[in-house]
Amino acid sequence: MALLVVRIRGTVNIPYWADLTLGHLNLEKKFSATLVPDSPAYLGMLRKIAGMVAWSKADSTIVKELFLKKARRTGSIPISDSDVPNDFGNIERLVTAIVEDKVKISELKNFKPFFRLNPPKGGFRRKTKKAYSDGGILGKNKELPELVRRML
Repeated sequence: MALLVVRIRGTVNIPYWADLTLGHLNLEKKFSATLVPDSPAYLGMLRKIAGMVAWSKADSTIVKELFLKKARRTGSIPISDSDVPNDFGNIERLVTAIVEDKVKISELKNFKPFFRLNPPKGGFRRKTKKAYSDGGILGKNKELPELVRRML
């Protein structure tokens, strides 16, 4: 099962080690999102930068919405079924392969490995500087798919 990761905090006053980790995850800017495999290496990276990002399990519906609305190929051109590699055929099969961890989004050629999101419509309903367990949205967040839908 893939993880949906969204960078919530901005780029000012970020320590070098956190900036480097965010760069490895392709989260260079505020409100950028990516999909990573659910592996111990990635979970360690996410725990290290838990004060700057929110993550949750990615279901196929939110991943499909992300690909249809926000996925871009080289040159910031929206993707279509013709851009999907021949191994998958269409966007739906590609989404299921990514959600099931059969392929990483960073391994796809001509695809940008991140999604640029907007600030959420209606604003954040919880604090942006606190962990989810403390009444915020950072760290492991069960309500992240609903938040991402408002950011599309």
